[in-house]
Amino acid sequence: MQLNLPTRLTVSRIAIVPVIVVLLMFPGRWTCFAATLLFAAAGFTDLLDGKLARKTNQITSLGKFLDPLADKILVSSALIMLVQNAWVPGWIAVLIISRDILVTGLRAVAAQEGVVIAADRHGKFKTVLQIVAVAVLLLHYDLAGIPVHDLGMLILYFSLALTVFSGYNYFRTFCREREGKPASPMRDNELP
Repeated sequence: MQLNLPTRLTVSRIAIVPVIVVLLMFPGRWTCFAATLLFAAAGFTDLLDGKLARKTNQITSLGKFLDPLADKILVSSALIMLVQNAWVPGWIAVLIISRDILVTGLRAVAAQEGVVIAADRHGKFKTVLQIVAVAVLLLHYDLAGIPVHDLGMLILYFSLALTVFSGYNYFRTFCREREGKPASPMRDNELP
């Protein structure tokens, strides 16, 4: 099968995960720095592959399947290694990974019922915030007097709140669509 450039970028995001995992198995200032660079580069391909696919009209079913899967593999693997190194509490990784599995399952059920649940702005921003948080946490060691780990945890907590909220929003959208009611986007001042 011939892969187009956007899909190759997505596959590269998955292929880099084992390298990041190996680097984090031997945590040190330089291995963490290398893991952070690789993770950030992989995160950048997430922005690039979608834009490139739309711009060049190379959107494929394989690309639509692999893109969110690559994000989940990248972030989940890094979170698991952060937990292994005792840099992130395990419950945070459990919540983030569980939400992703639940939403993926929900979208599969919805597709079988003819309901399309498109990624919303909360889900997209959640992914960006997770990638930023994890990249900072991978760096781990203080840099020029900046408590990098504390900063990463702060961003991760914001990311966690958005992760839970966007997961709730997917389920809410699914229920509305299933009941035949139009799913109106939540207003900024509307509480769940």
